[in-house]
Amino acid sequence: MKKIGTLVLLISLILGSCGEKEKKKYLPESIGAINSLAVVMDNELWEGKVGDRVRQHFAAPVLGLSWEEPLFTINQMPPKVFSGSILQTRSVLFVAQDTLSLAHIKTDVYATPQKVGVVKGSTDEEIISNLDSKADEIIEAFKEVEIQESQKRFLKSLSKETVLNDKLGITLSLPSIYKVGKQENNFIWIDRQIQKGSMNIIAYDVPNNYFKNDSTFVKDIVAMRDSIGKQYIPGPDVPGKTTFMMTEKAFAPYVFPVEISGRKAAEVRGIWEISGYPMAGPFLTYIINDDKNNRKVVIEGFVFAPATEKRDDMFQLEAILKTVKFTDIEK
Repeated sequence: MKKIGTLVLLISLILGSCGEKEKKKYLPESIGAINSLAVVMDNELWEGKVGDRVRQHFAAPVLGLSWEEPLFTINQMPPKVFSGSILQTRSVLFVAQDTLSLAHIKTDVYATPQKVGVVKGSTDEEIISNLDSKADEIIEAFKEVEIQESQKRFLKSLSKETVLNDKLGITLSLPSIYKVGKQENNFIWIDRQIQKGSMNIIAYDVPNNYFKNDSTFVKDIVAMRDSIGKQYIPGPDVPGKTTFMMTEKAFAPYVFPVEISGRKAAEVRGIWEISGYPMAGPFLTYIINDDKNNRKVVIEGFVFAPATEKRDDMFQLEAILKTVKFTDIEK
């Protein structure tokens, strides 16, 4: 009888684990354009001050772009419309008036990968308070899942180019459409042509002690970028002028502490311009500590595409730059 009981228990465990696997498999793949967001809330809330606060957070201008573009392209709908294939939207925000007061993030509720932000309150003021307290965290979760989706899409066809590893001891997961345009000393310039311009990635390194102190950090970043631009990134030919890429003079770039490839780094966002010529666009730079090799590695993405929206192009460059890995070759 003990053997029979043991056998029954084993079969139950096996069937139970199979059931769990089936449940996991049941979730469909998430869908949607990169940086699209389904906001599920009643129309009355959307048209009032709660909706205003949602837009304030989730349609805020992306930092460092040539003109204002929202963090997310929002598709608002009442709960009764949120059904069918729309349930599979990758990033979803639920906002509702309820007896419960809460704000949290759920993962893979209707599809995978998926992030669902849920904000509730009994009054408009309570909803807004909960929204304010959790918005940054929800935005970060949405951005992370969108970065992962962007990377998933370009990982299907990667470049086999090894110049970054050969010269700088780093690798990037580069879509095969990107081509090496220039390599000099420890400077590499990789780009791809798009409909009205180009998307570009540059990489180089500087000594570990390049930045003297915190009080001049932003000024030193600008000096570094301008020096590299003058040396390696020329602008159009203009009689009697030397044109080159530099950091826009009118506004200081935004600088944030981040971690890239498990290392301390600085994220820099701003606008580049061409000295002596009317050209400009957004850039994103990561300055990454590489103490083992007594240096800092700089990787940057920038877009040239006059009179076009650039949010999604810059987002793809960010997704690429965040794949950086160090091969730990001693310099």
